[in-house]
Amino acid sequence: MAPRYPYNQTYIWLISMTAALGGFLFGYDWVVIGGAKPFYEPYFNITSVEDQGWGTSSALVGCMLGAMLCIFLSDKFGRKRLLIFSGFLFSLSAIGTALAITFWGFNFYRILGGIGMGIALNLSPLYISELAPPEKRGRLVTINQFLVMLGVLLAQIANWQISLIDTELPENADFAAIAASWSGQVGWRWMFGAETIPAALFFVLMFLVPESTRWLIKNGQQDKAFRILAKIGGEDYARDSVAETRSTLRDGDVGEVHLGELLKRNVLKLLAIGIFMAFLQQWSGINVVIYYAADIFQAAGFTLKQMMLNIVVIGGVMVLSIFVTFALVDKYGRKSILLVCLAAMTLLYGGLGYSFFADLGGTPVVVLVLLNVMFYSISLAPLLWVVLSEIFPTKVRGAAISIGALAHWLGNFTLTYFFPAIKENLGWANNFWLYGMICALGFVVIWRILPETKGKTLEQLEKELA
Repeated sequence: MAPRYPYNQTYIWLISMTAALGGFLFGYDWVVIGGAKPFYEPYFNITSVEDQGWGTSSALVGCMLGAMLCIFLSDKFGRKRLLIFSGFLFSLSAIGTALAITFWGFNFYRILGGIGMGIALNLSPLYISELAPPEKRGRLVTINQFLVMLGVLLAQIANWQISLIDTELPENADFAAIAASWSGQVGWRWMFGAETIPAALFFVLMFLVPESTRWLIKNGQQDKAFRILAKIGGEDYARDSVAETRSTLRDGDVGEVHLGELLKRNVLKLLAIGIFMAFLQQWSGINVVIYYAADIFQAAGFTLKQMMLNIVVIGGVMVLSIFVTFALVDKYGRKSILLVCLAAMTLLYGGLGYSFFADLGGTPVVVLVLLNVMFYSISLAPLLWVVLSEIFPTKVRGAAISIGALAHWLGNFTLTYFFPAIKENLGWANNFWLYGMICALGFVVIWRILPETKGKTLEQLEKELA
């Protein structure tokens, strides 16, 4: 049992919430494309499957670039400076995408925003994890996912409300009518531009929070780390934390970045776990539900305005589900939650596939989609980042979690880019059954190989695992 220190709860939460704004911006940027898709595609006259896939997934190329940057820079320059840079990129992307005149320009600014997404989704949970007390770490890192889900919900609400402004757009407007409408010319621009305000706020606030104390210790700034830790939990906590982090470092580790450590057998094993979980999170199919929600509900027989409302409901379920994770993650652990939810998702995908196979449409599809989103939002969505932020050694934690994040974005891009072609060849029913099989495989692998990490300090986990 970890000793109890006089934690400064207000300070800890302020730091965590500020860093988690990066998650909020990721969530908004991640999902805004889905609601804008029915409007920007007619504006740019996008009719081919290839261009549809590129418009939806171009930001993910930036996400991969952002994750690659973090592999080489996060352990060298720290977490804080890169998060400030991501705030700048989010702001630039929001303005540039909103003002884009060509499809090329649209994708250029989406890629810039993607770099910010790749950095933020990578470093925000890592930063929180390295500053959080061990008995609160699961809950505090989950704050980042809560803000991700809140960003998702607000993007969906913004998309929905902006779409309602255009009262002259018919319910079943065709491609040409949408292109000529206010929504097709101007409305989708506001969907992207609305992100500018929270992006600028994140950029400014990140200047006011401290650097990761574990990064400071690793880089020879022990006195600075001590002052921050004392503010978090008092001088005894600071002394114990500094000593524990120092115990995992050799003299030559201070101020150095040893990427060669990533090739050690035990670290490679942990990387394999992280990469598998990253691909599982993506290929569990949830991004198809997020990015192509409009297509799913259209195939189930809903009108354009009904689709926009259903997409908002998905966001609401994602936000509410994260409270379940808050309540359970430090009590029951990461592994148990993942296993229960993966089993449920396997069954739900089976039902969703049958709904399309039997042409049930309507309400059954909405209910099964919402239940699937709920179990995903409780488990894979937040816990991938909790686990990645916990299992790697201090001296390569930034690079290692960046490799996991790169795998996440590779999985995201391949799923999103190739989905239109996969759906055309397999159909909706077989597509969802495929995701059910992937969730079943994930259940078996996680049951066999994933260690439980709840309640232990990062240094304890490092000694046990790496």
